[in-house]
Amino acid sequence: MSTTLAPGRLGAAAVAFFALAATAPIAVLINVVPAASATGGGPLVPLSFLALGIVLLLFSAGYSAMAHRAPFAGAMYTYVTRGLGRPVGVGAAWLALVCYQAIQLGLYGMVGAAAAPMLNSWFGLETQWWTVAAACWLLVALCGPIRSEVGSGLIALLVLAEVAVTAGFTAANIIDPGGGQITRATLVPSGVDMGALGLLLVVGLLAFAGFETTGTYAEESIRPRRDPGLATYVTVAAIALLLATASWSLSTAAGAGQVTALARGRGSEMLFDLAAGRLAPWAVTLGRLMLLTGLFAAILALHHAISRYLFALGRERVLPAALGRTSRRTLAPRSSSLTQSAVAALLLAGAAVAGVADPPLAGRRLVIAGGLGILVLLLVTSVAALLHLNQVPNGEGAYTRFVAPVLSTVALGSLGYLAFRDLGALFGVRESLWVVPLALVTVGLIGALHALILRATRPVIYAGIGQGGAPVVVTPQVPRPRAAEEPQEPREPGAHRPERVNR
Repeated sequence: MSTTLAPGRLGAAAVAFFALAATAPIAVLINVVPAASATGGGPLVPLSFLALGIVLLLFSAGYSAMAHRAPFAGAMYTYVTRGLGRPVGVGAAWLALVCYQAIQLGLYGMVGAAAAPMLNSWFGLETQWWTVAAACWLLVALCGPIRSEVGSGLIALLVLAEVAVTAGFTAANIIDPGGGQITRATLVPSGVDMGALGLLLVVGLLAFAGFETTGTYAEESIRPRRDPGLATYVTVAAIALLLATASWSLSTAAGAGQVTALARGRGSEMLFDLAAGRLAPWAVTLGRLMLLTGLFAAILALHHAISRYLFALGRERVLPAALGRTSRRTLAPRSSSLTQSAVAALLLAGAAVAGVADPPLAGRRLVIAGGLGILVLLLVTSVAALLHLNQVPNGEGAYTRFVAPVLSTVALGSLGYLAFRDLGALFGVRESLWVVPLALVTVGLIGALHALILRATRPVIYAGIGQGGAPVVVTPQVPRPRAAEEPQEPREPGAHRPERVNR
């Protein structure tokens, strides 16, 4: 067994496909865009995706600079450690693991619920959601430990098919607009409800969750210090343009002023209803199939990201060292991949035994909760990049190390405030949801406490946190003799005696 990931196997495009898959764009169009349109957003929906794309491009500047300095699989865990210290870094790692796992579990519920009626219609099979989810889990468990370039090829194929179908639906909506023409009302908002706008921006930001997984593939990239950053820019721009164009096409197809009523009446069926009036039935069926493959690709991409976080923590002995071992033949993080599969299996089994009444609703709420945690991580990472890049400058310009991190921190902080202020509206309930922020804070504090325990009991491991597995030597603190007893050495005027560094 090795403790090194396979270097030089993934280019920037392959890393970008992993991140694009994790965002599940077709699932966003089917579930998120109709919900946002139902609030009366109209033209604000595509505009919000463009605005959020700009915010995340600002974030990407600091993120890419940190990835250039620390091209390790730990990604945000490593960056936060360097900017805000080891306890906060381990807290960020715990939060990332829990939030990605929550999103993945929610997607399992959604794919199970989406596939069950299709299997009944096509093959006459009566299946429970957890049956489909279990089959999906088996595929993910088999694909998780394979060579990274093989996994990236599979992901790329699924993402390209997903994007092609989405582009086809979008083109059909634009070619055949509602009312026979594209009107100004589909492009320019007539009135802006600031309360609805804030919620709309938060929902839109959660749709981008997963783009930041680019950093986890740094060690396997052909150019470790460049490819993750380039892939981050490409992923953000691609998601913003794809979602903005596709969501605008839905407003165009529905007709001016009609998209709100249609979204409220049809919900997640809106995309397919509009396509059914413009395309052949087989194309609509293909779109439903792409929803399943898109969700599978997202689950698999999140599996890879979680496995690499576990690998990074295991290699640095923050978690059991067995997680930091790779397959001798493929150099894939097999131990952490199998561990992640086992955890997902236990969670799915628990959900099946508990008898979840509404899997799609429960899945969406899990995805929202996980996305909120990712929003917190993005904010913390932005602050860490701002501090580290300015405390230890290394050739970055003022925009990269100061302007972009400051603007992204302010923007993400504002969006975080809006998100946690309107949690009830975000989850579609009236009661207070104090349990969500409490859970996120608790996970982060447990991670910080974990780091503090390591500092007290295993200082060598603590010193290696965030170092990407590089060996660390810790010397004990040796008391120096008093000035009167310390021998004086003759020195030239202005000369300085070297200082001993104790860690």
